[in-house]
Amino acid sequence: MRILLTNDDGISAPGLQAARRALRELDDVVVDVIAPDGNRSASGRGITTRSPLEVEEVEFGDGHSGFATDGTPVDCVRFAELGLLGGRPDLIFSGINHGANLGDDITYSGTVAAALEGIVLGIPAFAFSQQTAGGGLGYISGTFDFAFAADFAARLVERVQGHEMPEATLINVNFPGVEVTGVEVTTLGKRIYNDELRQLDEPDDGGRRRYEIYGWKPGYEEAEGTDLCAVAAGRVAVTPIHFDLTDHGGLDRLRGWGLEEMLGTSAPTA
Repeated sequence: MRILLTNDDGISAPGLQAARRALRELDDVVVDVIAPDGNRSASGRGITTRSPLEVEEVEFGDGHSGFATDGTPVDCVRFAELGLLGGRPDLIFSGINHGANLGDDITYSGTVAAALEGIVLGIPAFAFSQQTAGGGLGYISGTFDFAFAADFAARLVERVQGHEMPEATLINVNFPGVEVTGVEVTTLGKRIYNDELRQLDEPDDGGRRRYEIYGWKPGYEEAEGTDLCAVAAGRVAVTPIHFDLTDHGGLDRLRGWGLEEMLGTSAPTA
């Protein structure tokens, strides 16, 4: 199995390096690394289209190396799929992220975006994220212990070789930052954002102001069976996510709006 290891925290991030070492212990696995050259957290599904991308080989100090790019996590997956390393990956491993990616937060996450790109390209994918040590589901900074997460993630990759991955579905895995009490297959939870508009200083001579608007201790709906509740209780949350955003239940409602009638006689004809 050929695995592409990537992330959004950068190629030198301890989470990625812990995962790399654990994956290299698996039999019959080749680990390729293509990751951003610096932090790209919260970059979502951004791609680089208006400038060339730079790539540099980086030595890891243990006889192995990877490739760093000034692109995004999604760019990294495209590099691998288009042949930068010679062969197409059989699996995308994105992470281990420094901080949880739970509930609505996954839409902002560069970690999850890289795994989603695998699904777009027909490549099975995992996204792995580690909660800050000591728990808490806000965005506070802190320390991380990746030992358990790296071992579990490697064993999950090993396990998947004997099971069929759900079609067009990535597996989003979040590890608690407290003592692990179990593993739970979950749905995505609902974040409650408590962002505020905070002006940092007085306007400068040109009238420009600086603000902070994100990251002020979000909460969440306490609904059993969700990833947010599972991690809050010390359980590893394993969540299948697919890319189809269509509201299939809403199709017939829209068809009943009489949209054809809006064309009138002014619609262009061939």
